[in-house]
Amino acid sequence: MSQQNPSSSAVTTSTTLAQRRLGVWAIVFFVVSAAAPLTVVASAASTGFRLAGIGGPGAMLACGVVLILFAFGFTAMSRYVRNTGAFYVYGARGLGKPVGIGIVFVTIFSYAALCICFYGFVGFFGEMTFAALFGVELPWTVYAVVALVIVGVLGYRKIDVGAKVLAVLLTAEVAILLVLAIAVLIQGGPEPTSFASFAPENVFLAAGSGALFVFGFGAYLGFESTAIYAEEAKDPRRTVPAATYIAIAFLAVFYAFTFWVLTVAFGIDGVVTLALQDDFQDMVFHAGDQYLGIWASIAMRVLIVTSFFACLLAFHNASSRYLFSVGRERLLPSWLAQTQPDSQAPHHASLVMSLISLATIAATLITGSDPFLGFALPVYSVGVAGLVFAQAVTAVAVVGFFLRDRRGHSWWRVIFAPALGGVGLIIGWVLIAMNFDLVTGLTGPVNFALLAPTPVLFAAGIVAGLVLKRRNPPHYAELTTLVLDDE
Repeated sequence: MSQQNPSSSAVTTSTTLAQRRLGVWAIVFFVVSAAAPLTVVASAASTGFRLAGIGGPGAMLACGVVLILFAFGFTAMSRYVRNTGAFYVYGARGLGKPVGIGIVFVTIFSYAALCICFYGFVGFFGEMTFAALFGVELPWTVYAVVALVIVGVLGYRKIDVGAKVLAVLLTAEVAILLVLAIAVLIQGGPEPTSFASFAPENVFLAAGSGALFVFGFGAYLGFESTAIYAEEAKDPRRTVPAATYIAIAFLAVFYAFTFWVLTVAFGIDGVVTLALQDDFQDMVFHAGDQYLGIWASIAMRVLIVTSFFACLLAFHNASSRYLFSVGRERLLPSWLAQTQPDSQAPHHASLVMSLISLATIAATLITGSDPFLGFALPVYSVGVAGLVFAQAVTAVAVVGFFLRDRRGHSWWRVIFAPALGGVGLIIGWVLIAMNFDLVTGLTGPVNFALLAPTPVLFAAGIVAGLVLKRRNPPHYAELTTLVLDDE
């Protein structure tokens, strides 16, 4: 292992992340928490049943297969390019530095959007839950600001502190869903158990099936962030691939299983009937009441809030590390690459994310926008579209990297599998764009405006890279050399 370190960009202790602090499971907690399993099951399952029938469980497996194919090459490349600005360096090494800059512009914007939107979700569901369960009447901004303060403190602490917090929150939300699933399977549902929700005709050919994949790919958001923590991993050559495979496999099986359990709980016909009701988004809570008792739905409503907080913390950490990375590359102000001496956390980048989030919360409050429909949901949609786009381009970059030299890996692992995954991700992004109104809840030209930043930022990044190459060749030559390589 060697640390490549060009002259003027020398890495000092003030711009170095904590080394060898995260194990496999700590990274898995970051990744799976970003996906927010409880919120996915509570919202995407019922919405999928409503829009496209019973194929949700199979669609979740199909999306998982696409991402596993992508992960074959993605994790192989992580052995040779370890940098907290993962997509940026992968893109640059595979398709050229201008493309890498384009990818990182999109990725930073998307991660920031996802981080910011979850303040709206935490505030909205915090206000609703505490008012309904405890009679506490506080505006949504109070819950959002409290979350912001906690995240800011954790962003300043050692990275493993945040991992421990996420471990507790994630364990709680997964546990309640597994307890519900066991209760449903033991008691049995109103109809004979059926696996029709995995049948290809219900997954790929049903009316509205495109919507299943919109929510399906969105449900795996953050899986790629395993590579972001490579510089902080205890054994990156083993940790990053293992965490990636574990996270994708767990999410695929967990989503498919819990979605399917809902078809058992209410029956194949019953789950669709319930999904067409006005209170369809309470489906998982109805299941909790019916099979476990009212305590379960109360617990799940509280855990929905903590689940969104876990998402928020995970995406705040990811956003901060991408800002740190581009600051270190001097594509953004270099002070973003400063780390706290004791914790070695990227505290400047973390502070910037907190300030941007606070400004967005304040703007939403001042304009009187609805925290859910007018803030959280549209901003979430922008983040989903951008991140899936970045994943697709990175898949192409992985293929480009290994086409020049497979480095002893099989053709299947580093060329064919990631190419198939890339095709699947491109199809996924097209489906998201075509069905964007389903994600945003909005209609008309505003959806085009929300989609526009992704291609615009990508193109702007490429242009910026080409301009930098022409005007400042020494700086351009140093880009992406601040990495840990195993050649």
